[in-house]
Amino acid sequence: MHGIVLFAHGARDPEWARPFEAIRDAVRARRPEFPVELAYLELMRPGLEEAVQGLVAKGAAAITIFPLFMAPGGHLRNDLPRIVQGLREKHVGLPIAIQTAVGEVPEILDAIAGWVLASVD
Repeated sequence: MHGIVLFAHGARDPEWARPFEAIRDAVRARRPEFPVELAYLELMRPGLEEAVQGLVAKGAAAITIFPLFMAPGGHLRNDLPRIVQGLREKHVGLPIAIQTAVGEVPEILDAIAGWVLASVD
């Protein structure tokens, strides 16, 4: 079974998490065979380590992390690889992949551009 982690920055305001929770819920509804966890870099819980542990407890044999960041800044270039390396050392034999930042996905950028243009017509 393949586990999915949606990885967001985190914020002090709990309302900030609502769009990410909606994405998590949509992924779960569309593909219930994939266990999905939402994790945060800071300020909110669960953190990435907790989310991965939860997926392992559910029987995930591989995990892919999807960074819900618009661009690959310092957190994705430095913090995420460091955290994932620690997870790989802790969960030897568990493949953990990292997808590209959501803001680098052409289809998503096109959808945003479409939304902008549709809003001014």
